Amino acid sequence: MKKKLLSALLLSTSLLAAGCGGDDEEAHVDEEGCEHLQKGPAVSVTAATSGNGPAVSNDHKRYDIALVDVAGGKGGAVSFAVSEATDYVLYASAPVPVKVTNGSGAAVEFEESATSSTLCTDIQGRYVVPLTVGTHTLTFGPSTLSSVSLVIEESGEHDHDHE
Repeated sequence: MKKKLLSALLLSTSLLAAGCGGDDEEAHVDEEGCEHLQKGPAVSVTAATSGNGPAVSNDHKRYDIALVDVAGGKGGAVSFAVSEATDYVLYASAPVPVKVTNGSGAAVEFEESATSSTLCTDIQGRYVVPLTVGTHTLTFGPSTLSSVSLVIEESGEHDHDHE
């Protein structure tokens, strides 16, 4: 009986992963992003109109970013200090345009971007971006929205406890 239950669990898990892109790691990262978008913990910051802006991190927190007046609507910038060169996934709670630049001001192109996730309706922006060590600027907007929530996860699998 236990073997049948285990087989059924493994089959359903693999089918779920196949429905979400077929990659267990990707599904795990999306689950993390969704969980933090929904449950936090949350940190409130106000985007800067120029410069790097307040710091955000990939520390398993949701950053609720108040957008400020910019040309064309609401927007602003936050900074993200990268300590390990790897791919990061930026999860946004709203369809707000985002641009990433490195410390030299050069644009960093997304490897993937989507405005939704089949795993979680709270994800309304999903951007995979390769980042190098150093401080990057994430610029949001212009948008008609006055805020956006952001969660940053490393693209690869990682372990931590939620307590």
